[in-house]
Amino acid sequence: MHVRLIAFARLRELLGESLGSVQVAPGACIEDLWNDLARRVPAIVELMPSTRVAVNGSLADWSTRPAEGDEIALLPPVGGG
Repeated sequence: MHVRLIAFARLRELLGESLGSVQVAPGACIEDLWNDLARRVPAIVELMPSTRVAVNGSLADWSTRPAEGDEIALLPPVGGG
C-alpha cells in the first residue's frame, strides 16, 4: 500500500528524495516504515528518540498501522519559551 510521507527540519534534509508517496507493507506500523527509511538513510537513526509522528494530522505513536493513502508526518522536537 502507499502512504504520503512528509518530514520537517533536519529529517527533510536527510530524507530528501525519500519523501512523497512511499510503499508500506500491509500490516506494517510506522516504526517499520522508519526502519526501512533508516536502512536507506542511516543518519536518521539518531533522530528517532526526538521525532514525533502524526497520521492525517493527529499525533500517533510508532506502533500505529497506517491505511492506504494516509499522510504520515515526521515531526521534529518543538522548542520555545
